[in-house]
Amino acid sequence: MPIAMVVTGVISTITFGALAARALGLKRDFGILSGGAVGICGASAALAIASVLPKTPEAERDTILTVVVVTALSTLAMILYPLFAVAIGFSHEQSGIFLGGTIHDVAQVVGAGYSISQQTGDIATYVKLLRVTMLLPVVFTLALFMARGAGGGAAKAPIPMFLVAFAALVALNSLGWLPKLATDSAAEVSRWCLAMAIAALGMKTSFKSLIVVGWRPVGLMVAETAWIGGFVLCAILAFHPK
Repeated sequence: MPIAMVVTGVISTITFGALAARALGLKRDFGILSGGAVGICGASAALAIASVLPKTPEAERDTILTVVVVTALSTLAMILYPLFAVAIGFSHEQSGIFLGGTIHDVAQVVGAGYSISQQTGDIATYVKLLRVTMLLPVVFTLALFMARGAGGGAAKAPIPMFLVAFAALVALNSLGWLPKLATDSAAEVSRWCLAMAIAALGMKTSFKSLIVVGWRPVGLMVAETAWIGGFVLCAILAFHPK
């Protein structure tokens, strides 16, 4: 059930984002970018998806806007969602599925889950990592789609090499072939790389340029957050009762 929920939730959130963006007068690419960030893993997904979207004058501004808003929404959800799960009487298992399936960033999922119980934290982390695994097929599919669109259907899609490295490292670590020292060191390096990527975007973007875009991008991301939250809630009530 969690696997089916995650796959359907991620795809439907990206689709909802693309359609809602057009309805709000925004570019479809921004809907895909924000929908992927909300549906998969927050800032990391935003940066990965942005790397395969068309490079436009607004692309960097849209990326930093997505990172800022999705992080803010994820932090707010980390505080409010555990209270909501407890208030409606969710079991530890249901709470873990809900938190892991709805909160955007991994760190906030871990914080929210373990604030309820060890079991809730374990399940929330598992469900969240299922969402993270969707990053590979989603970004590769987008790269293929964008390449075909740019080449009239005949262009050969480039293979994003960071996706190949991502898949290879997942496989090696899953097989237990990477020593703990290597994985711990790589995790620390990845955190610094993510921080530097976000800082680089911030240095090239001004708050004035973010304010100019108005309320619609923020409203879109709030709507995407509500969409995946409602979807996961319905899935739990329908297929994972107490």
